[in-house]
Amino acid sequence: MSTVLVTGCAGFIGSHLCERLLEEGYHVIGVDNFDDYYDRRFKERNLKPLLNRAGFRFVEADIRDEEAMEEILERRAVIIHLAARPGVRLSIKIPKLYLDVNVRGTLILAEKAVEKDAEQFIFASSSSVYGLSETPFKEDLPADRPLSPYASTKRCCEILLHTFSHDFSLPVTCLRLFTVYGPRVRPDMAIYKFAGAIWMGKTITLYDGGGLKRDYTYVSDIVEGIILAMKKRFSYEIFNLGYGKPVEIRYLVKLLEETLGKEAKIVSAPKPREDMPETHADISKAENMLGYRPRIAIEEGVKRFSEWFIENAVEGK
Repeated sequence: MSTVLVTGCAGFIGSHLCERLLEEGYHVIGVDNFDDYYDRRFKERNLKPLLNRAGFRFVEADIRDEEAMEEILERRAVIIHLAARPGVRLSIKIPKLYLDVNVRGTLILAEKAVEKDAEQFIFASSSSVYGLSETPFKEDLPADRPLSPYASTKRCCEILLHTFSHDFSLPVTCLRLFTVYGPRVRPDMAIYKFAGAIWMGKTITLYDGGGLKRDYTYVSDIVEGIILAMKKRFSYEIFNLGYGKPVEIRYLVKLLEETLGKEAKIVSAPKPREDMPETHADISKAENMLGYRPRIAIEEGVKRFSEWFIENAVEGK
């Protein structure tokens, strides 16, 4: 069975993915640099259960460190590249850092993948690449109007990896992930911030009164999609991984109120220019070619998230 290198292994999605890979018997090499985008204690908590698992090796390293990537990457490995500098709004303020981490980091990893004859390169892209495209988002849309430097870096990486697929026969699968949520979600993400404010009785701001729509996708469905993509092999393909049914953000807040047992204090504000009015994944390609079938509806997913939040985040664990 192949060795799998997971970059961003201590993050929200990465830690869930590593657990699943280990359950399936893969040898996993996890890489993370504990980027200062948010408190490293969140990642340390995610990583801790993995460290004693048979078949898991962790390396603290930056994907931009060529020597480290050369040393870590084994021949004929599967690469699942989740590591990135996240955050749409912060990317407006420091775009050079986003370009360096997300694009140059991916370039270095792709070069090493070719050198080590990687079996497959799976890249975690983002629904944000669609920008102002018409909904529902289909993979064959131009995706040429992203609204933030973060989104632009993800699209740049997709194009860059197409070149590596064409020129060096590197098998590449790009997965456009749609608003992933669930236990261990990053503390900067809306669902976590909303839950914290509701729990503490603080005010939350909903842009356009909460009328913006997002295609919320539970983390276990995303992990399943990644595993399905890993078990296929394409010269180059792009797939949407979403739930396929967007909901208004005000509905998310309503579910949080119900599952947390507290009422939200809400104010409205205009939508920032970099925010997309709606994300909506057409998942028919992933359904047909990968067998992808998301199972966790938003109502059940928020219930599970809130249970985790009360047990962990509220108590400061």
